[in-house]
Amino acid sequence: MKTLSDNWITEGWIDFEYKKYLLLAYLQHVDSQFQEVKLYPPLAELIRHYTKLKSFSENKNQLKLAFPKLLEGPDLKQMKLKYKPLIVDDELMEQLEEIVQYSLPQFQKAIEEGKGIYEFLEKDMSIEPVGLSPIYQNEGYAFLTFEKSNEIYVYRYKVNLFQNSIDKFKGIMMQLVDKVRRSITNTFEQIKLDLIKSYKELPNPATYRIHSLQQIPVQESFLPISKRLLLKMVD
Repeated sequence: MKTLSDNWITEGWIDFEYKKYLLLAYLQHVDSQFQEVKLYPPLAELIRHYTKLKSFSENKNQLKLAFPKLLEGPDLKQMKLKYKPLIVDDELMEQLEEIVQYSLPQFQKAIEEGKGIYEFLEKDMSIEPVGLSPIYQNEGYAFLTFEKSNEIYVYRYKVNLFQNSIDKFKGIMMQLVDKVRRSITNTFEQIKLDLIKSYKELPNPATYRIHSLQQIPVQESFLPISKRLLLKMVD
């Protein structure tokens, strides 16, 4: 099992032992990913599942609403389909609550393990500007490097502002534009100059080097942590 459905708690056979089997199989997969130092997407998925279960635990009505609904037919006046909630009896609700209460600490334990790995990796990473930093920091480049390696992953980044009904928050996109090797002549400063020549829409780009002492997977760990470090730097 590689993923766990968002509605795993209410889908299929509602039985404590069966749901426990599903959960433990999923957590075993997550643990294998953590053993390979692959934090994402497993850590984000764990947090999402935990948050949803926590909400179920605090609001029984939400748990009932999560159940599949029976299609009654079209509502011609409202021009939409009508659904009828399936009846959820007290015995079934008790079974679900038992599953939720068992699952919450299991998810919490896995999240803490993931956070511990994250903090360890972040502690062994550093970020510094390449050349002079311009006032405009919302677009630019990030050079991802490893200790004892001349390879440089060159990413272009862009900070975006998102808004929902409650709050505004920043996100960052990073796109790989090149993979080069550092040498006596091909320095970080020279690579930055070459980027300026190739991408003239950024004549004076903010550029950062993000360095990891640990050899870790780029997509699953280095890149996600780099995004967080970069957001802190340009905020």
